[in-house]
Amino acid sequence: MPEPADLPEPADAPVILSNEPGSFPWSVLAERHPALIRKVQGAFPYGPEQHRALDALLKNSTEGVIEPLGPAAADRAQWDTWGQGRFGRSWFDVPFLWSESYFYRQLLEAVGYFTPGPWNGIDPFRPFKLAELGTPEADEELAALDPLADRPVEEQGQALLHGALWGNRADLGFSLAGTGGAAAAGQLVADDSALLWPLFTGGTVCLVADNAGRELIPDLLLIDHLLRHRRAERAVLHVKPYPYYVSDATTADVVDALRRLTSAQGAAAESGRRLWSAMADGRLTVRAHPFSCAPLPYADMPEDLRREFAEADVTLVKGDLNYRRLVGDRLRPPTTAFAAVTAYFPGPVAALRTLKSDVIVGLDAHTEAALVAAEEQRWRVSGTHALIQVN
Repeated sequence: MPEPADLPEPADAPVILSNEPGSFPWSVLAERHPALIRKVQGAFPYGPEQHRALDALLKNSTEGVIEPLGPAAADRAQWDTWGQGRFGRSWFDVPFLWSESYFYRQLLEAVGYFTPGPWNGIDPFRPFKLAELGTPEADEELAALDPLADRPVEEQGQALLHGALWGNRADLGFSLAGTGGAAAAGQLVADDSALLWPLFTGGTVCLVADNAGRELIPDLLLIDHLLRHRRAERAVLHVKPYPYYVSDATTADVVDALRRLTSAQGAAAESGRRLWSAMADGRLTVRAHPFSCAPLPYADMPEDLRREFAEADVTLVKGDLNYRRLVGDRLRPPTTAFAAVTAYFPGPVAALRTLKSDVIVGLDAHTEAALVAAEEQRWRVSGTHALIQVN
């Protein structure tokens, strides 16, 4: 895996840090991470060793300095390379993307995820992911597929695209009022969907997944639609090789989502069975590349991943974290062209993202001005706006 690219930092695009009290990155490290540690401690009957390690991580990540992984960690050398110049510094004073990623790596270390023993391979976030799949809201979303099946194929596709875009921000019923819903369209700060559909030319589609649970199901439903209607011959679903960022999807989460679909009724069950069959015959492949958990932008992707994306008709990049990695976790002017910052990408790429962090590019000046006038800068992180951007 490559080292971070040694590129000059544009004066108008500083790398995002977490050392400004009250900022969104600061709140993640100072408030969200400690709350998560307490939540994980209560989710499993961990023993004294795990509790001590989690308490130590809580104190270190909020008050201490970044320390290397222990000598027994198999990926110690890789993180030593990625962390050059960062160990011994406050978590708040290094790039936000790096410190967030390293926090989750250290959390897995604390609970013994990689250590031989009884907690090896046990996803500390699994209870939260499974809980989403069993909610009444999930039942309603799957039931919404039945009336959708009677709509024209183009309307189905647009509704499923918006379902994948919003994930669990809004159920599929929200997307069924017209082609994607007037309310949903009004909350899009950028919409290149007209450029996206012609890219599905019957070859390979890559989808870089974000969250598990109720967000992963719409991703799978979109893939089913593309395969069923021959907009794609093959789909590759990229997930994380190990638990990451609380709810990020792993292979086990894909299996859980498919089981949820196949155990449903009506159109949802039919989609689930088609997807299960597609995995069996190779039309749908799950990929868990190690780079998916790297604290690096996609500009630094390894050559094998670059080749894979180059061969796809289009790569769909889902979610906020993947967007930050796609365009770079920097404070660029919002009017910076999406095509300019993704010019390095080896093939056509589309971002489907609900806005939940500070990073944003590809807006026109009028849209940015209207958002700032209405909400100051809250629109960047509220999760009430979304975008579809294509290069």
